[in-house]
Amino acid sequence: MTHHLPRRGPDMTTTGLDLTAFTGTYTIDPSHSQIGFVARHAMVTKVRGAFNDFTGTVVFDGANPEATAVTVTIQAASVDTRNAQRDEHLRGNDFFAMQEHPEITFVSTGLRITGEDTFDLVGDLTVKGVTNQVTIPFTYQGSATDPFGNQRLGFEGSVAINRKDYGVTWNAALETGGFLVSDKIVLEFEISAIRNA
Repeated sequence: MTHHLPRRGPDMTTTGLDLTAFTGTYTIDPSHSQIGFVARHAMVTKVRGAFNDFTGTVVFDGANPEATAVTVTIQAASVDTRNAQRDEHLRGNDFFAMQEHPEITFVSTGLRITGEDTFDLVGDLTVKGVTNQVTIPFTYQGSATDPFGNQRLGFEGSVAINRKDYGVTWNAALETGGFLVSDKIVLEFEISAIRNA
């Protein structure tokens, strides 16, 4: 059964699903979640990658959804683009400088409900020691109780950022014009969160 987030009326009262049923603290399940990224390579193709090591929590108050608090910590060294040489380059000073900045973090500062099952999550993204505010549109995928009795909530979202805004400036010019790696990077989130006992 699919639940929808409530619509916000002009008087800012909620209608629809009783969100108080979802009030609680949730842990992001890394084995059933993915934090990935897409970059354009050599102007002609896309390279997809993911971070394999991350943790996160969601504190949700159904009576006050806007106060939702989300924190995510990603280990930069866990970057995986299915190419060992490229991954080593990404871990180095040209890109993530992981020895100085081993973690990429996101800390939410607000949430806005935008539709029946959509919301914008606003927060501070820190990459390579540089923090910028981002707004990530998410779609609520539903709630289910898994075979082990865990209540799970599912979300998907994505946002485009400019890597240069985070001091990740390395590039190589192409003989045909343009550059090897796009400045625009799309971050993709597929999240399964388990309600804490």
